[in-house]
Amino acid sequence: MSRPASTPRHPVVTGDLYAEVRTFYARQMRRVDSLDIEGFADTFVEDGEVVHAGGRRQRGRAEMIAGMRAALPRYRDIAVRHWFDHLLIEPDPADPDVIRTSYYTLVTQTDRSGKVCFQPTFTVADVLVRRDGRLLTLSRVIEQDSPVEPAVGSEERSAA
Repeated sequence: MSRPASTPRHPVVTGDLYAEVRTFYARQMRRVDSLDIEGFADTFVEDGEVVHAGGRRQRGRAEMIAGMRAALPRYRDIAVRHWFDHLLIEPDPADPDVIRTSYYTLVTQTDRSGKVCFQPTFTVADVLVRRDGRLLTLSRVIEQDSPVEPAVGSEERSAA
């Protein structure tokens, strides 16, 4: 017996697009982790925007570069790694050059002795755009994770 075709609730993500987005983030984060500030900023459109947890905004590559340079002393004698997971990719059905992504991130810092410190976890929402065949970040919103209140009535369901 055949089953009727169903329409996906979300746009379908091809394997090629998934691999392209994952590779984009791997390259972007390797740049920031290696303190290649200009290279990292170059993964954003010229007037791109980052909204950091807490609400601080940086607009444009020049402002991003200045902010990262000011933060460099915090990264003396440590190796920083950004770890992403649970990546959602949602192509814009109206514009094939726009991709919305969301993912969880964990940042680790390793000192010279090998001791690893974990930073708070975050949820990141990006808008990526394709310009001249290249993915770039148009906007990024970073929110620090915090506990979620259970839905009303969920205690009764979980106790059953």
